[in-house]
Formats: sequence, C-alpha cells, structure tokens
Amino acid sequence: MDLEPEQLQYLRIPSILRESVGIPGRSPRTFFLITLTLVFPLSFAILAHSLFTHPLLSHLSSRSPSHDLTLILTFQSFYLLFLFTFSLLSTASVVFSVASLYSSKPLSFSSALSSIPSIFRRLFLTFLWVALLMIAYNIVLVAFFVVLLIALDDNNPLLVLLSLSVILFLFLGVHVYITALWHLASVVSVLEPVYGLAAMRKSYELLKGRVWMGWSLVFWYLFICGVINGLFGGVVVHGDEYGYGIFMRILVGGLLVGILVMVNLIGLLVQSVFYYVCKSYHHQSIDKLALNDHLGGYLGEYVPLKSSIQMENLDM
Repeated sequence: MDLEPEQLQYLRIPSILRESVGIPGRSPRTFFLITLTLVFPLSFAILAHSLFTHPLLSHLSSRSPSHDLTLILTFQSFYLLFLFTFSLLSTASVVFSVASLYSSKPLSFSSALSSIPSIFRRLFLTFLWVALLMIAYNIVLVAFFVVLLIALDDNNPLLVLLSLSVILFLFLGVHVYITALWHLASVVSVLEPVYGLAAMRKSYELLKGRVWMGWSLVFWYLFICGVINGLFGGVVVHGDEYGYGIFMRILVGGLLVGILVMVNLIGLLVQSVFYYVCKSYHHQSIDKLALNDHLGGYLGEYVPLKSSIQMENLDM
C-alpha cells in the first residue's frame, strides 16, 4: 500500500498493525535472520528466566542462605544484562531496517548488523534517561504501596481506596506512558541526529495529539506479553504441580516462545511505523534522501552535515 504523508496522520491502530505486519515481506531474508539471531534469544530469555529462578527460589538452603541469595542475584544480574543488550540490539536492527526500506536504501542482514555499533551507543544514552525516569516512578509507586500496607493494617477503607486508585493510575497511566515515550524516543535516536534527553524531549513533542494511540499500542503489547508469561508460568514452570506431562509442557512452552517472538517483532515494527504516523500528524516531513544519508552514516558512508531530517514522500 502506498500512502501519502498527509494520509499517515489518519491511520488508526488496525491500519498501523497491517502496515507493520507487511514490512518483513519486503525483505524476508533480512527480517528472518534478525528474528532468528536477535528477537528469538530475547523472547526465549524472557520466558525461560522463570525456569531457572523458580528452582533456585524453591530450594534455598537453610544452611547457606547467603550463598543461594548470592547465586540468585548473580543470575539476575546476568539475565538483566542479557535482556538489556538484546533489547537494544533488536531495536537498533529493526528500526534501521524499516527506515532503509522506506528510504529505498539497499538492505541486507549484514548492513543491519553493521549499523548496530553506531546506533547502540545512542540507544544506550537514551535508555539511561528513561531509566532515571523509571527509578523516580518506582520510588513513588513503592511509597504508595507502603501507604496501602499501612492503611490495611489500620483498617482504613478510605485510605485503602485512595492508595489503590493511585497505584492503578501509576501503573496503567504513568508506566504505560513512560514505556510509549521510551519506544518512540528509541526510534528518534536512530532516525534523527538527537539522542539521550534530547530524544526524550522530541518523543514527548511527537506524542502530543497521539498519546491515546501510543498508550493503547503499549497497553495491549504489555497485556499480551503478560498473558503469555502467565500461561508459561502456569503450564511450563509449575506444570508438574497441576498434572501436566513433560511432553505437554515442552509443546506449550515452544508454542508460547514462538508467539512471543512474533509479538516482539511486530512490536518493534509498530514503534517504527508509529514514529512516521506521529511525524505526519505534526506535519513534519522526512526527506528520503536525507534519511538515506543519515542511515549511511551508521555504515561509515559519507554524510553531509544536516541540522534536521525532513520528510517529503514516504511510501508505506
């Protein structure tokens, strides 16, 4: 489907999903290899994590609890490092690949991988600012959980209701919004000459007028991931407790990993398309030649100095 820039701003969520799902078909080998080498390990780690932590938590030794806790903390540290690394790698490769297709730049798996080292630093600095924002968010969230516990202990129904309402608002409102801000800022960090706090500010500006759409996309992504994790925990991790055989657990586990791989890939594609939708909504154009030059800079190609990326005709 070929859409003019002015048409992009009118796209709704079903259309964004259709556009996103159709992108891999334009370079199937590249996206297959990206999925296999980056998105699959990320998705597998997310689900398999509980397979390793559950036995560790269940068999904490009473004779050496400090040793077991050290083992758990070490495992968690390596897991978070792996998760963080592959999340940024997947984002860098997918956003670069989608932008290359939109700017008519030749795309291959090797070119997508070659772009990662330059993009990774930008995404990392943007993530640091998001992490600071999430730390502040979690401090507030924990504070209201403490208030909730105090209210329950004091049997104060009004304070319980108030604290629960705030906690619900923080999770469904603030947490989802920050996640949408982060995902859009990640795309900005790749496609525009800004990153870090500047990318967060640009993301904030782009989300204006499209907050509800961004919130909905992130909410349903998190909801689907939550359902997949819940099913994996119930059937695969704790399946023996409910009478599920090993064959059933392996079958369901493999199926859920495959579904999560597709969900994560589509999520990465959606955040790229959503960026173009937001740009179009604010009547900000992108010059395909300028974008081509900008992407070439990640591959060591000559890039003329440009103060901004402007956009004109975008084929979707």
